[in-house]
Amino acid sequence: MSLNIEQIRGLFPVLHQEVHGKPLIYFDNAATTQKPQAVLDALTNYYKLDNSNIHRGAHALADRATRYYEETRESVRDFIGAGESAEIIFTKGTTESINLVAQTFGRRFIGKDDEIIISTLEHHSNIVPWQMLCEEKGAILRVIPINDAGEILFDEFEKLISPKTKLVSIVHASNALGTINPVKKIIDAAHKVGAKVLLDGAQSTSHLMIDVRELDCDFLAFSAHKIYGPTGLGVLYGRREILESMPPFLGGGEMIKEVTFEKTTYNDIPFKFEAGTPNIADVIAFKASLDFVNSLGKAEIKRHEDALLAYSEELTRDIKGFIPVGTAQDKVSVLSFNINGMHPFDVGQMLDANGIAVRTGHHCTQPLMKRFGIEGTVRASFSVYNTKYEVEKLAEGIAKIARFKNK
Repeated sequence: MSLNIEQIRGLFPVLHQEVHGKPLIYFDNAATTQKPQAVLDALTNYYKLDNSNIHRGAHALADRATRYYEETRESVRDFIGAGESAEIIFTKGTTESINLVAQTFGRRFIGKDDEIIISTLEHHSNIVPWQMLCEEKGAILRVIPINDAGEILFDEFEKLISPKTKLVSIVHASNALGTINPVKKIIDAAHKVGAKVLLDGAQSTSHLMIDVRELDCDFLAFSAHKIYGPTGLGVLYGRREILESMPPFLGGGEMIKEVTFEKTTYNDIPFKFEAGTPNIADVIAFKASLDFVNSLGKAEIKRHEDALLAYSEELTRDIKGFIPVGTAQDKVSVLSFNINGMHPFDVGQMLDANGIAVRTGHHCTQPLMKRFGIEGTVRASFSVYNTKYEVEKLAEGIAKIARFKNK
């Protein structure tokens, strides 16, 4: 079954506007995807009809809000193949999910001279929390190198891993280059030495089929706003036995069973990690995002996005001055590039003048940019509502800019 892209585009109000007098072409999907009308409706309907705090109320609005909130948790469980909804924790985003693991699992189970392994491809949110933990605990941070295509060197990873390794925290798909890491192989190797594995799924969860039990990962972190959902909402999946062994992240309401001035008894998972009034409206709206993805089918979405990436690579391959950055064999739909002699920001501004929205800069991956000896890149990232015509306009814009600079 092929997707009806024009029909899909009709579900996204934001796409139907002009920018600088040109029709908007939105290629900044790796930063955040746009939201279908069903998500917007779910968000406003909560405030119009069901606005109430959850779990603690005895009235009809509280009952409805709680039911919708927990239905989303169950939808997330199904979306990633978790064994039970109690393994799904709602956070503010991927960054908070990773920090939660660092501050709870890390503080309890990682000590002096223990080792944590990450890769050169990581986003700052999967670097800085581990640096902070290592500084506090006297642990050691190891980094998997990559080749010139932007692929990790698995042989080097095998040399790094040892009985000292307590955690491997690795990106599933690179936000800057699109590289898909061989995470199943990494997880299996880590488990052989008794290490736990956290996957940063911020980019992969919207593009790839994910089954956490099949992958056998210990943690998965991702954000709703990269899967057609609201901002300010993330998910942390963790195995029940590991979550139960971890101390709470924040103290307050909801994460307790009983409080006295002498002692507090903590709540069961997932509530132990969800202190205070949560982001109720956005959690409820997130279910509409997942329903949207499921209605199309992830395999069909990926097929369309892969075709757009291949088309963009074909159209830009022979442009004089075009420099692709990140040419891994296995990628999600990210075209990262530079134009010879131009700063990425200038290229981005010139494309924006033609209504084409791309991301420029280091993409919160400064160590990765340093590995390539560059300040940053221009990044065009494709989603299900993008078209081949839009890719053609991007290639035309790149060619025009490159001719201007390299004539």
